[in-house]
Amino acid sequence: MAVDVVGYSALMERDEEATYAAFERFKRELIEPCLTRHEGRLIKTTGDGALAEFASPLSAMRCAVEIQDHLASGSSPLRLRIGLNLGDVIVGEDGDLYGDGINIAVRLEGIADPGGILISEKVYSEVEGKVDVGFEDRGEQQLKNISRPVHTYAVRAGAHSVATEGPSAALPLPDKPSIAVLPFQNMSGDREQEYFADGMVEEIITALSRIRWLFVVARNSSFTYKGRAVDVTQVGRELGVRYVLEGSVRKAGSRVRITGQLIDAVSAAHLWANHFDGPLDDVFDIQDKVAIAVAGVIEPALVAAEMRRSIQRQTTHVTVYDLFLRARAEAMAWEKHRLLRALDLLGRAMELDPYYGPALVLAAQCHQNLHLNDWGGDAERERQQSIELARRGLRASGDDPYVLGEAAFVVGYFEHDIEPAIVLIDRSLELNPSFAIGWFRSGWLRLWAGKIDLGIEHFENSLRLNPLRPAPASFGIAVGHFFAGRLESAAMMMRLSLQENPTWPPCYRFLASCCAHLGRLDEARAIIERLRDITPAVIPRAEHWRVQEQREFFLEGLRLAAGETK
Repeated sequence: MAVDVVGYSALMERDEEATYAAFERFKRELIEPCLTRHEGRLIKTTGDGALAEFASPLSAMRCAVEIQDHLASGSSPLRLRIGLNLGDVIVGEDGDLYGDGINIAVRLEGIADPGGILISEKVYSEVEGKVDVGFEDRGEQQLKNISRPVHTYAVRAGAHSVATEGPSAALPLPDKPSIAVLPFQNMSGDREQEYFADGMVEEIITALSRIRWLFVVARNSSFTYKGRAVDVTQVGRELGVRYVLEGSVRKAGSRVRITGQLIDAVSAAHLWANHFDGPLDDVFDIQDKVAIAVAGVIEPALVAAEMRRSIQRQTTHVTVYDLFLRARAEAMAWEKHRLLRALDLLGRAMELDPYYGPALVLAAQCHQNLHLNDWGGDAERERQQSIELARRGLRASGDDPYVLGEAAFVVGYFEHDIEPAIVLIDRSLELNPSFAIGWFRSGWLRLWAGKIDLGIEHFENSLRLNPLRPAPASFGIAVGHFFAGRLESAAMMMRLSLQENPTWPPCYRFLASCCAHLGRLDEARAIIERLRDITPAVIPRAEHWRVQEQREFFLEGLRLAAGETK
């Protein structure tokens, strides 16, 4: 058994004495007693780890699980990786052990998940069915300085697997084919073309997402890997997917080359690779071909004609598409000047193509946010423009999941009757069940209608599809907790959401109301001061909260925090 402390160097850099003391206490109070209970012997310790031998693989497994479960309870600041192997060893004159049996255990520990246990197939064959843990087949791994690949299994043991947090924790694979599309490299040598490569990936994600049997991770989670050297097997574990698509885009003059390769993230096997060349005015045909090829590898029985029907080409005007991509980046910033810049870009796009549905509904959403935060000057004009643009978007692209979802959000916010918006969002999710933004919009619509539990469930669906950008859906869940009376939990989640997006007025408003209801008026008033730096609209329009008791509960706390009377 090889054991290593996760992030030991960083811990030592922050507080050398405390880290050293914690590790010594950990060895004395946990490792050594655990070895004694399970017939193990400590061979040696290093600065940040240890090696031990056991009488049997089953004893080693039970010891490893006990150690990780103990640490998962939060009793120590340390987190470990553990590797287990069964093999022959050589006993040196100093009593130390040597040989491939030891080396493989050390290499397995090096690639184990933080808080996890990785075992060789030899150990698995000895302990499977004899310990109360689950196993995940990680396939063959080529370990450093080991000539032959080693088949490995990760251990999922109740407490420690639940407590493993952060991007290194393995998410379970969905019960259907699953894929993440990583950001494509921009090979053009022109940093101004980054948006083009990013937009290409987003279109491929959208095309794949329309396949109802395919679980597709959302763009925002995939794009956390942008600019990073990545291990696709680790990406697969972090995002909970079996397949990863990566590639590059080279744009030269009026032509473009897209190169892609599909990798099995469990076995690291390369399943498919190809490149597509074409003029820029055929860029959407190229995207269709990439999507069809990838889907065909994942599900050979797929009929190409069915795939083509699931892909709706958005526009034949590349410049319109470019303008939409740039506007979307601006609109996501939740700042007045960025929203106005987005509307300017969208105005130019709609002049070129008045029937491009995504641009129409994104413009509707920009006017909606100006209305919500009193950033537009004329609230009634913003309301009318938003509704009209949403309706135009529906007329232009009424079967597009993105258009349906964004239009539903606008209609649900402004119209007195929320049911038409529910119909639209349900249609969006019927067309694309892997649409993370759709589940997010649906969560808000359910909360506005007073359906708290269903709203939380839909936010959780969004979070599962987009696990690496948790703040928006987590805020929605927090609002659900707020209205359900779970104020402490709500406040904690809202603070975490603001860490990711510190210019988010709705989150400040709900957090201030929450703190006021909890009796923390000083904290509530400090939050209001920060909100006033962002927007003058401290007490917002709240007619979209259809249940009067919920609306008044929110506004009562907010007024108390702001020192205002009704």
